[in-house]
Amino acid sequence: MAPVTSLTASVHQRLATALTAALPEADADPLLRRSDRADFQANGILALAKKAKANPRELATQVVAAVESGDVIKDIEVSGPGFLNITITDRAITQNLAERYADTDGRLGVPYATHPGTTVIDYAQPNVAKEMHVGHLRSAVIGDALVQILEFTGENVVRRHHIGDWGTQFGMLIQYLDEHPHELDHKQSEEGEDLQQSGEQAMSNLDRLYKAARKLFDADEDFKTRARRRVVDLQAGDPHTLATWQKFVDESKIYFFSVFEKLDMEVRDPDIVGESGYNDMLDETCRLLEESGVAVRSEGALCVFFDDIKGPDGNPVPLIVRKSDGGYGYAATDLSAIRDRVFNLKATSLLYVVDARQSLHFRMVFETARRAGWLNDDVKAFQLAFGTVLGKDGKPFKTREGETVKLQDLLDEAVERATTVVREKAEKVGLSDQEIVENGQYVGIGAVKYADLSTSAVRDYKFDLDQMVSLNGDTSVYLQYAYARIQSILRKAGEARPAAHPELELAPAERALGLHLDQFGETIAEVATEYEPHKLAAYLFKLATVLTSFYDQCQVLSADNAPEVVENRLFLVDLTARTLHQGMALLGIRTPERL
Repeated sequence: MAPVTSLTASVHQRLATALTAALPEADADPLLRRSDRADFQANGILALAKKAKANPRELATQVVAAVESGDVIKDIEVSGPGFLNITITDRAITQNLAERYADTDGRLGVPYATHPGTTVIDYAQPNVAKEMHVGHLRSAVIGDALVQILEFTGENVVRRHHIGDWGTQFGMLIQYLDEHPHELDHKQSEEGEDLQQSGEQAMSNLDRLYKAARKLFDADEDFKTRARRRVVDLQAGDPHTLATWQKFVDESKIYFFSVFEKLDMEVRDPDIVGESGYNDMLDETCRLLEESGVAVRSEGALCVFFDDIKGPDGNPVPLIVRKSDGGYGYAATDLSAIRDRVFNLKATSLLYVVDARQSLHFRMVFETARRAGWLNDDVKAFQLAFGTVLGKDGKPFKTREGETVKLQDLLDEAVERATTVVREKAEKVGLSDQEIVENGQYVGIGAVKYADLSTSAVRDYKFDLDQMVSLNGDTSVYLQYAYARIQSILRKAGEARPAAHPELELAPAERALGLHLDQFGETIAEVATEYEPHKLAAYLFKLATVLTSFYDQCQVLSADNAPEVVENRLFLVDLTARTLHQGMALLGIRTPERL
């Protein structure tokens, strides 16, 4: 199906044509926006008149005279010093929505991006042999939403999970396991054991092993020496050492997959390319940087210096690509990853969903890649730096004992709390035990994701489960309930079926709902361009609140309504449900049919 032109675009085009007729040399942007005084307001005439040394009200009057009205524009008037207030016809609203409703592929008439490219999104980056904690939540949730949104616009998206699977701690772990081979043994997964159980078992073993190895490493100098030698063996590709390292990676992946499954996220094994995946490129990366003069040797290390980046002492802070002992740090790996993503994956955009505390590191890495010619005007890199998850006290989220909160525990508690809320309403709706369990999952995980995504990524946010699973306020369950309520109405409609009736005059609440539905495509385009999923969450929350006002003012299934009014209102709420469903899906949140 062809994409549907939004009402905003239709009005914009008519005004731009009229402006060009009045000022042929001008850049005729009417600066159109939604307005409380009318459906739209055009603010661009003031600036255009100033540039052309014309009277703004006179120019506005000329534009009004030149605008085609009737099919889309019902009324247009000059306001104040030269603003234009524009009202749309009811017919245009209903016909536009009818076109969206007729779109059977689920896109609701939303067009694909005009010039899609290839974006590599680096997100969800846990560490091998370590439990995922609350600090891993935002990268996973924000990254997954952006994958869905960008793919929806037609972008070719390559997912990358840059897991921490290399470095000095693995020498310690491998040496310890060699000397204590029974430590990683565990019972084989029993038939029927699910991914959650086997994942928790795998990480339990690794966590125990890591603590034992660390204790010995700190207490025994001879073991410490043997462990450091083992790091050299790992980097040199010793077969036995690599095989043991692979065990750690495989066990950790079982755990990672179990947590991501609980988060209702798809993480595919081929997309997991950790630090080790770029090991063979490190030497060449350093050679290319040194030969081009981008990196220089300083006190035995290979460094990149920046005039505008200085430490507390006022001296330049370098990016150390290779240490004086010949070892490679994060910079060498990240720069090699950029080379791989640009030259092998043919990326046009690199998006890193990484904690704001790493902003300085990525600023230096990106600038180094630009100097080397790997990034340029055609290939851009961007760090979506996110803030911290806080507790109710406004401090970084910790357990009562002061430890970092395990992600699995947090998700379990969210589902448990949500299930209690669902169960309280279950009898009224007639939910089965299975539906209560499923809905508890959908509401709990949706609550966690929405709380994250409804906040601008750069801001910290408070993790308050009581608020997250509330039916009131800006929460995912409020949106899920709005969707389920529509499904209930559609089930009760009997023989009445949704159908658009453009000939009908719309009530104010119907117009408000229709005009907001029309903005879905523009919202998606803005979110995808700016990497701001919180704007989609805000759009959906506004949609649910406009729907609530509609319910208050316009009864859908009323015997007092003419059949065509019932059909038109069923059509409006059904399109609203489809928009809620699609929008929530792009945020990674499910919408139960009954709640």
